[in-house]
Amino acid sequence: MRIRLCLAALSLAGGAGLATLSAPSATATSTTAATTAAAACTDVEVVSARGTFEPGTLGFIVGDPVYSALKKKVAGKSLSSYAVDYPANLSPTSAARGNTDLVNHVRSQAAACPNQRFVLVGYSQGANVVDNSIGISSAGAVVGSPIVATLPAAVEPKVAAVLLFGNPIRAIGKSVTGTYQSRTLDICAKGDPICERGGGDTGAHLSYRDDADAAATFAAGKL
Repeated sequence: MRIRLCLAALSLAGGAGLATLSAPSATATSTTAATTAAAACTDVEVVSARGTFEPGTLGFIVGDPVYSALKKKVAGKSLSSYAVDYPANLSPTSAARGNTDLVNHVRSQAAACPNQRFVLVGYSQGANVVDNSIGISSAGAVVGSPIVATLPAAVEPKVAAVLLFGNPIRAIGKSVTGTYQSRTLDICAKGDPICERGGGDTGAHLSYRDDADAAATFAAGKL
């Protein structure tokens, strides 16, 4: 699995050939359990967009460990999760599909559960998905896309925190600004070629499990 993810990161950074990433099974992830959990009106819902070819329910490298860490830090609140339903592959429409699904889900969930708050989590291509959803275009970034949907103003106060890891827009000199800036933690590991212009350490892009606890602490402080 680590080799496959390394190949994905290298391809995104312009290294290995895309042919090494063509197997559809690499994108397989189960969203059934997360979707079912999100149907309940919990205090907090973690909405996670995984990275390119990343396995795991919410994402093996970021989403799953962040969710586990956050559960421990907000023990007095009920938590549920939702895995953004999108290909997370190298298709030029992949991030746009995630953008649409994230916005549609949060909008409908907020309507059904008016007291629920949200923590948005995005890793690598998933960070592009979240960026677009909060109104920051990822067009021009690695596996980015133009904005196709944004969270409505009525939902904005319900988003407690935005957690981004290996965010590709940083490599093109962009960042989260405006309404969500003070609620955003945007982590780029030193040398990560996906988020750091000129970065050359592919392994850094796979290191974000190490930041799960700090990210959960940040989010808990916003809830």
